[in-house]
Amino acid sequence: MQLILPNDQGALQTYRLTHASSPFVAVQPARWNRSAYAAAHVVVDPLQHCDPWDGPPAIDWEATLRFREHLWRLGFKVAEAMDTAQRGMGLDWPGARELIRRSIAHAKTIPGADLACGVGTDQLVADERTTIADVLHAYQGQIEAVEAAGGRIILMASRALAAVAKSADDYRRVYGELLRQTKERVVLHWLGEMFDPALKGYWGTNDIAAAMDTVLDIVRAHANKIEGIKISLLDAKWEVAMRPKLPAGVIMFTGDDFNYDTLIAGDGKHHSHALLGIFDPIAQVAAAALGKLASGDAAGYKNTIAPTIPLSREIFRAPTRHYKAGVIFIAWLNGHQSHFVAAGGLQSARSVGHYVQVFKLADQCGALSDPELAVARMRSFLQVHAGIS
Repeated sequence: MQLILPNDQGALQTYRLTHASSPFVAVQPARWNRSAYAAAHVVVDPLQHCDPWDGPPAIDWEATLRFREHLWRLGFKVAEAMDTAQRGMGLDWPGARELIRRSIAHAKTIPGADLACGVGTDQLVADERTTIADVLHAYQGQIEAVEAAGGRIILMASRALAAVAKSADDYRRVYGELLRQTKERVVLHWLGEMFDPALKGYWGTNDIAAAMDTVLDIVRAHANKIEGIKISLLDAKWEVAMRPKLPAGVIMFTGDDFNYDTLIAGDGKHHSHALLGIFDPIAQVAAAALGKLASGDAAGYKNTIAPTIPLSREIFRAPTRHYKAGVIFIAWLNGHQSHFVAAGGLQSARSVGHYVQVFKLADQCGALSDPELAVARMRSFLQVHAGIS
């Protein structure tokens, strides 16, 4: 199977697919020895009137929930209403609240389905009058909404807190008060500024080692209320350094979309669990790899998961915050939605060349679940966006 694609210089060349059919299409759920959350995207309804750059998106709820079924049936937990769902970057809090409500309700109809939901402060736009009390109130409102719907919480980083906090003590105060109030154990979420520039200096410093000390202070003081912590810094050394310092019963969730293969495998003493946006587009491949790891087939795990790393590094390359475009592109290629349109018009944030690379790398690692459909859709994409027929 082949098609014409532009190369890095813009010249047209024939590309022959590595896989004529998906090697992972028949993957069955298995019992894993890692807890694995897939952060899931939302599907917009392109036929409903909205102003993509200036207002909230119209969500295709049926397609959005159907994609979550796909993840659940492969064995993943869903990390709901996170940055992969364009939280605060296309999806506002009212939309996220409705997504959370619908997703929790839908999970109850799927045997074994599990999820946790992002809680933040994105209904609050900080200015010079914003106080720590305002940030606490915003967090508390979202906590109440998730708990009222019967959901568990992922405590997301807050742009507003980053804007108003004066020191690490402000973070200790806010997180301490929130953790004392939550009904169940939560997952903390440390998102680096490469994912959201407004989070620069989170935990009160630009020094990552000092920031880690603050986070560990919070975790140790409230370990009974914390299931684990996800860190997304795209540098494995920080995660490796933090893992042995976590108190007993608190686990590490890798959010490192550049190095998840080795971090999940571990170093013989410590390993990471997973809460990853890349598990959205590579769900079938990752499920197969996690099954091999759980069965003791370390080589099979490595051989399956390692080829996905080049794809993930392309999707999450700088500016990293635009990674959702590549995630949604693969969902469209794989037939999980009927169009390639994103909330906020985010599909325009990446170039044709980027999408060509995503297509090639998805093919090479086996992430195209129906290569024939993917080729047809890639041809239509290139005709519309690059005049290639």
